[in-house]
Formats: sequence, structure tokens, C-alpha cells
Amino acid sequence: MVSASAEANEPVAPNRGGGPVAFENPSAAGDSTRLRLDIAYDGTDFSGWARQPGRRTVCGEVEEKLGAVVRAPVQLTVAGRTDAGVHASGQVAHVDVPAAALPDDLVRLVRRLARFLPRDVRVTGISVAPPHFDARFSAVRRHYEYRLTTAVYGAEPLRARDTVAWPKPVDVDAMRAASRSLLGLHDFAAFCKRREGATTVRELQRFDWTSTGDILTAHVSADAFCWSMVRSLVGAALAVGEGRRSVEWMTALLDERQRAAAVAVAPAHGLSLVGVDYPPDGELAARNAATRELRGPIVPGCC
Repeated sequence: MVSASAEANEPVAPNRGGGPVAFENPSAAGDSTRLRLDIAYDGTDFSGWARQPGRRTVCGEVEEKLGAVVRAPVQLTVAGRTDAGVHASGQVAHVDVPAAALPDDLVRLVRRLARFLPRDVRVTGISVAPPHFDARFSAVRRHYEYRLTTAVYGAEPLRARDTVAWPKPVDVDAMRAASRSLLGLHDFAAFCKRREGATTVRELQRFDWTSTGDILTAHVSADAFCWSMVRSLVGAALAVGEGRRSVEWMTALLDERQRAAAVAVAPAHGLSLVGVDYPPDGELAARNAATRELRGPIVPGCC
């Protein structure tokens, strides 16, 4: 059995230097302060969140610029690692920095980072994290949205980077029915790319669709997501919407214990992480412990 959050935290990367000037030299600082960072980015030109040698990543950009500001190596821990091409308007990370490096008003730090970060990533807010806050393990749910258009001309130019062109008619009611059938605590192995040692058991808390004209948006929320899960859920629902598959087919995928070849992965650029929920401050320590608990396989017909 493995934890529901089995992926290891990313290793510390040395500050590559350059860029902004620090507020002050923290070399003599002893204590550190944990900060919560709220982050938004256009994922089009990134190779995902996670640091990768020789590739441009969101984590790499933010760590480099923040490390230069505080003049110390920094390590970000993130709520949800997004894949290449995936966007975020509500990403959350935490970082421990030397207390002496911080200004009295953290808005100054937000403003300083805005001067040096590239245009496709913004730190939208910085605050001192409460005791026991962990961006990853304290989270109770993550919220994603997947945006597509069925307009015959495709996506409007100003939204082409976050809207998938799907110029085929779909039955939205059938997609809603299929999506609802997956709610609850299940093994989503059929919808996940395999990671060695990682569980695929998740609690899917919301999966529904809204429509405004030609724009369809999937709203997907869960306690956590495994690799490629949201895009696979969307791809399966679209197969039902096009009439190529039935609602029953989608529900039956929950009985699979490995990645289903019949499930297509929807394009990355329609997906955005839009929010992360955390419990009240007094419940953070308990939430961290609960997230780390072992989660075993789903036994068919049990519980």
C-alpha cells in the first residue's frame, strides 16, 4: 500500500543567481519563515511545473527569481504539479526563506518578483503561512477546469491558448450523466498513466459540465489527482458525448486496474488548475497526517 500522495517532494536546486537585487543580505540569518505563494501561469511555453534539467519550467522560473531576491537557495513545494502546456490561475506553493531577507510588507516582494518574472508566470500573492501549513499535504481538494469550444471556426484568437477546438457536435446531457457516474472514492487506474509506487485511488468530488453558447467547461474536483487523470476523464466523457461510447462503458472503466487504451487523453492546453482548498488553520496538522496515511486498493463489492 502507498500514500495517496506518493510522489516525492522535488529536490533542492541551487540558486542560479542573477536578476533582482535582494532586500538585504540574509547570510547571518538563523530562522526561516514559511511563505504561501499564490501563482498563476500560462503553461503554453513551459515543460510543466516540475523542475527538469535543460527545460523551461514554472518551478524553475519562480525558484530562480525568488532565490535571487532573498539571496539563498529556495525549494518550492506545490499543491499540484501540472503537466506541459497546462495552465493555472489558482496554484499554491510554499517555501521556507531566511526571515531576515523579507521586507516588513510582503506586497513589496510581490511587486519585486513582478519586475523580474517572465510575462507568462505571476506570483499573485504572498503571505506568511500558518503553523503546519504544507501546500501539498494540507490540501483537501484541487479544482480544475477544462475549456473547449464546439464552434465550427474553432477557438477565438484571444482564447486559443486555453481553449481546445472541438468542432464536432456533442450530447452534453450524456456527458453529464457519464461524468456523474464516476463520483466517489474509486480506483481510477483506467484514467491514469502509471507511476511506480503511486496509488490510483482517489475521491472524485465533482465532475460536471457547463455550457455557454459554443463554450463547454468541465469542472473537476478531487482530493488529489494522479498523472493525466483529468485529461483522461475529459477524453472519455467526450467519447460519450460524440456517441462513440455509452455511459455504461464509462462507468465500467472503474473496474479496470490498469490504464485503458480506449481512453483518449484530451489536449493539455484546455486544462487549468483554478483552485486549491485548505482546512482551517487549527486543522492543518491533522490534515497533513491524514494525507500521509496509507490508502489501500479498492476491493470490488466492499464497503
